[in-house]
Amino acid sequence: MKVRARTAIRPSPNIWHWPKIYEMENRAQDRDGAVLATIRELCDWAGRDVVDVGCGSGFHLPQFAQTARSVTGVEPHPPLTRAAAHRVRDLPTVQVLRGAGERLPLPDAAADLVHARTAYFFGPGCEPGIAEAMRVLRPGGALVVVDLDATEAPYGRWMCADLPHYDARRAERFFADAGFGLRRVDTKWVFPDRAALRAVLGIEFGPVVAERAFAETAGVVLDVRYRVHTLVKPFGLTPAAAWRPS
Repeated sequence: MKVRARTAIRPSPNIWHWPKIYEMENRAQDRDGAVLATIRELCDWAGRDVVDVGCGSGFHLPQFAQTARSVTGVEPHPPLTRAAAHRVRDLPTVQVLRGAGERLPLPDAAADLVHARTAYFFGPGCEPGIAEAMRVLRPGGALVVVDLDATEAPYGRWMCADLPHYDARRAERFFADAGFGLRRVDTKWVFPDRAALRAVLGIEFGPVVAERAFAETAGVVLDVRYRVHTLVKPFGLTPAAAWRPS
């Protein structure tokens, strides 16, 4: 396992400022593993090389490492890079590199799966990251972008209230126009207690929306829908020409 320095940083306030609560959130999310199962169905990474963009503290790296040939986590924030490296210190097939989504510290055609979960790829503006993923993918490999489906209540309703300038339908059109397929995945977030639920809502939303979400949630389970966007790199094209922003 190696850690290498890299460049530009795009802030992600929830995990940067509250990493312990975000770790609690990671443990609560998708307790049935529906998102991972969907990704495996669409592009099985067994025996292949995986890159996790914006890997944060490395929560998903060991999951990919169970069957992948190699796993590379890429994260721009130095404290999270160190946390991810510590998490996978005993996994010889995993490395963690410091880098940004639009400038991955990897050579051309180095990966079969580039995975990004609620990181960097949020719709219009992420074209450089898509082009960069296409560069590091081998022909036939896939970029898989996982984001929260803000068209589905209740979580999507809270998200839109908290981010009034975010247009969920526009984001969907962006990915569709870029050639991505779409799969919607229903999941359950399960928390150990109401205090944990409240803490997580408090880092995901502003105070007013967080309190509203907490009041509207009975018990410790949230129904949350994700979108899984998938773009396969074509065969017969050079890495530089495989995808260009329209």
